[in-house]
Amino acid sequence: MAGTLGVVAGEGRLPFEVVRGARRAGRRVWVAALRGFADPRLEDEAERCAWLHVGEVGALLAGLRAEGVREIVLCGLVPKALLFADPSLVRLDAVALQWLAGLRDRRDDALLRRLADALEAEGFRVLSQSAYTHELLAPEGALGGLPPTPEQRAEVEFGWPIAKAIGRLDIGQTLIVRERTVLAVEAIEGTDAAIRRGAALGGGDVSVLKVSKPNQDARLDVPVIGPETIVTLAAAGARLLAVEAGRTLVLERAALVSAADAAGICVLGVPTGGLGAGAAKPAGAGAAEPARAGAVEPAGAGAPESARPGSGGSGTP
Repeated sequence: MAGTLGVVAGEGRLPFEVVRGARRAGRRVWVAALRGFADPRLEDEAERCAWLHVGEVGALLAGLRAEGVREIVLCGLVPKALLFADPSLVRLDAVALQWLAGLRDRRDDALLRRLADALEAEGFRVLSQSAYTHELLAPEGALGGLPPTPEQRAEVEFGWPIAKAIGRLDIGQTLIVRERTVLAVEAIEGTDAAIRRGAALGGGDVSVLKVSKPNQDARLDVPVIGPETIVTLAAAGARLLAVEAGRTLVLERAALVSAADAAGICVLGVPTGGLGAGAAKPAGAGAAEPARAGAVEPAGAGAPESARPGSGGSGTP
C-alpha cells in the first residue's frame, strides 16, 4: 500500500531503521515520537513528526487521521521500569483509560496486543516490525568470525527450551547461563541489567540466550540486538550471545560483528527449535524464515524484499 506510513517511536535505533526502510520503499512517513523515549533526531528522518506522551491516545488517533495514515508500525522501547520511576512520562487520556479497562493483567504482551488490536479496530493496519527491516533479521549460524565451542553449544542446548518457557509466560526474552546453570532471567529490568546481574552471579564467562516468545506477535516486541549489546556483554565477561534466527533484528550488523570479534564473543543465530533443528553454519548460508504468527506485511510491492513501543525488552538498541 502506498501513502503515508505512521511510525509510533520509542527508544533506540529501531525507529530509525523502520523509517529509513519505509522511505526507501517509497513511503511518506509520519512519526509519533514518545516524549522521554524517542530520539529527537527522528525529526530529521521523517516528513512529519509529532511529540506525544505515553497514553495520549486521542492525540495519536487525531494525528494519524489528519496525516491520512492507514498503516502503522509500533517500534522502539518504552521500559516499564522507567515508567514506574517517572510517572510524569505517562498521561492517560480518556481513550487510553477506556482501552485499558477490562485488562486482566498488564504484562507486556497484554498491553501491547491491546494497543495494536485497538488501533486496528479504529481502521488502521498494524504491520510487522520487520515489514521494512526484513534484511536485518539474523541468519542461522555464527554472525562473525568466532564459531561456538562444543561447551557453548551445550549451553545453548540446555538453555534454549528454558528461555522459550520463560517467554511463553511473558516474563522476558533473555536467559543467562553458565555450566548448565540458570544464573538470571530477564524481567522488568531489561536485557542489559539481566546480563550484568547474571554475569556478577556467575563470575563472568557466561552465555546469553535471547529468544522470541513462542506466541510472539510480530507486530510487537520483536527481539533486537545492536553494537551496544556487545558492549554490555564484553563488560560483563560474556563469551556467547545466542539469538533466534529469522526472528531477531540485528542493528548495525557490521559494527556489531566487529565489536564481538574484537571482544572474543561468539554471536550465534539459532533455529527456532534449537540447535538440533539445524546445523550452526556460517552466516549467509541461509537464514531462517521470519516469524509469521501475527505478522502483517504491506500489500503490493511497497515493502523491501530484503524492528513496539514496548517495555522490558532489550535496553541496548
